[in-house]
Amino acid sequence: MSNSANTVHLRSGGVSLVITRDHWGMPVVAHWGAELADADLSGLTATAVPAVLNSSLDAARSFSLIPTIHHGWSGTPGLEWSADGFASSALRVTGTEETRASATFRFRDDNDILEATLRVEIDEFGLVRLNGSVANLGVAQRVRVRSLVTLLPLPARAQETLDFTGKWSGERRPQRRRVADGTWLRTSRRGRPGHDSAYLTMVGTTGFTALSGEIWACHVAWSGNQQSIVERSPEGAGVHSVVLGGGEALDIDEIVLKTGEVYRGPDVWFAWGGEGIDDVSARFHDAVRHLPSYPARPRPLVLNTWEAVYFDHDRTRLAELADKAASVGVERFVLDDGWFLGRRDDSAGLGDWVVDESVWPTGLSQISQRVHDLGMEFGLWFEPEMVNPDSSLAREHPDWILGERPELSWRNQFVVDLANPAAFDHVLGQIDAVVTECGVDFIKWDHNRDLHAAQSTATGRPGVHEHTMATYRMLDELGRRHPHLEIESCASGGARPDLGILSRTQRLWASDTNDPYERQWIQRWTQALLPPELVGSHVGPAEAHTTHRTSSLSFRLVTALFGHAGLEWDLLACTDDELASITRWGATYKELRPLLHAGRSVHAEAVDAGASLAGVVSPDRRHAIFAWVRTETSPTAHTPRVPMPGLDALLRYRVTVRSEAGLPQLHQISGPAWLDAAFDGVVLTGRVLVSEGLPLPLLNPGNAMLFELVAVG
Repeated sequence: MSNSANTVHLRSGGVSLVITRDHWGMPVVAHWGAELADADLSGLTATAVPAVLNSSLDAARSFSLIPTIHHGWSGTPGLEWSADGFASSALRVTGTEETRASATFRFRDDNDILEATLRVEIDEFGLVRLNGSVANLGVAQRVRVRSLVTLLPLPARAQETLDFTGKWSGERRPQRRRVADGTWLRTSRRGRPGHDSAYLTMVGTTGFTALSGEIWACHVAWSGNQQSIVERSPEGAGVHSVVLGGGEALDIDEIVLKTGEVYRGPDVWFAWGGEGIDDVSARFHDAVRHLPSYPARPRPLVLNTWEAVYFDHDRTRLAELADKAASVGVERFVLDDGWFLGRRDDSAGLGDWVVDESVWPTGLSQISQRVHDLGMEFGLWFEPEMVNPDSSLAREHPDWILGERPELSWRNQFVVDLANPAAFDHVLGQIDAVVTECGVDFIKWDHNRDLHAAQSTATGRPGVHEHTMATYRMLDELGRRHPHLEIESCASGGARPDLGILSRTQRLWASDTNDPYERQWIQRWTQALLPPELVGSHVGPAEAHTTHRTSSLSFRLVTALFGHAGLEWDLLACTDDELASITRWGATYKELRPLLHAGRSVHAEAVDAGASLAGVVSPDRRHAIFAWVRTETSPTAHTPRVPMPGLDALLRYRVTVRSEAGLPQLHQISGPAWLDAAFDGVVLTGRVLVSEGLPLPLLNPGNAMLFELVAVG
């Protein structure tokens, strides 16, 4: 960090964020993007004041770090508030604190009713994080915070957006649009980000791709209601053009501050990349890998029992399934829904987190001990935030349930108000007891419904914010009590895929579908933000549970390899050949996970809409694994040369076909001539691989092929 009296320059990881002051004395962003030298600052600040416009303010317009109407900003305000007996007034800077990698700005309104604080920091990977807060100073009895969002300005060359939508079992569908005047607002009021979450909002130069283009990106690290914003107005934003940012989406009167109370908004993460989407993703992956919550152990091969047994918890069969899982190399055995009181289907039991003795008369310790004796970790499914009306909790404590209309039941369930201290202690105590008594190593933490008009029974006000904060506290407390415990964030699949929850958990269940056709794209775009090792990816049976589409075992195995791999399949029904294939694949996963879970994810430029070449390259670029995948019939008769990104042009690589997961079907009589030799290894220069690429075989749809590259010499 370097600074002058009115300039703060935060820089790291090849990125600079330069903050100056406008004529109001408010902090404004003069530059966010490629790293600048100190020598550039004088010229930057000398040209940081825009023109005075026709039919406009009599002074140059600016765009501050907390833009409001009181300083002439006509777009989305950074802060909206009101107070009993007072009108909202302008903010002024009252203090600035600076460190090498951060700056904190403090503001007060003209009547000293509130204090707003905005912390800006840059990490070693070039990610910028903003966090804002508002405090009631006591002049007014109540301060109502309507909105607090953090926004950064972008240059005029930011012309195109990419964000995401989706549905249950079809998450992370990309959508593009040209930036136009007006506001592109993505708001989730589902009590969670939702299957259609904007997830990661990218704004870039026209036509940006995986490997090219300049991109500015934003992620709201919050697990409740949220909003993401891309906005442009004819008068611009100071000397800039577009505005990007987001924050929590608050309901009316959801945040009412009494004297001394503080509202803290979520962290909003911003990334700049000069070399396409993969550049932005690499920055996020590096940062996430340095979170305190990031798992320290290798990601174990998982078997989850859901698609194997559903609610049918036959003790003998589950014990046999555990034996079979261990025999094929599984390292974590997870008992899914159906183990607790009254839970024979999804209509009852949620909220009663005690073992059902009619199914498990001696408790879960017997199956847990068997799993541990087999050398595996023992995992268990919970849905701590939810309750069925048919449960002891609902019958005895109806006041512990967030108020919603009875007609809004969803999967026969409602939401426990964890912000209620008694409800919090009860649920935490039950989970803690089961984890302790049964030796639970891993929790699959589910969240199977949206929240609609959820009101606190204690205050009558909207309850999503406080419920979300209570969920965070419960996760934190479980982690404190059980330091070995790992937790997966599942929300009917991938409906809570944010860095707020993943700052407290070690895994994300990206989707409830294990159909590899769907999973190829879900995993590709989930991993735009998250590193592969945090994204659960399972092999299911030939006919997918969610789509009833049939796919080959090889295609399913290759797809699941590029994540935190596992199985969701009744292995007792598998043939000997299938079990042998699973065993080979599991060994390959364990061999390759030091690469898969520490390298840089790369994606070749698209050949056509139905094919992809993607892989992971080690940090020293001496080792790589690529998957060549086809999901649709090719419109062309052959595949031309496809460059392989991320490699070192100055090295030589042995290229080998890895066949442990099986070999694909070709959509041609034979593959390219080099392919036969590649089963024993073909040595090629990095320059040929990176610049020219390989002519790849044309695969039938629903097929995939693995290539390993190892530097030689």
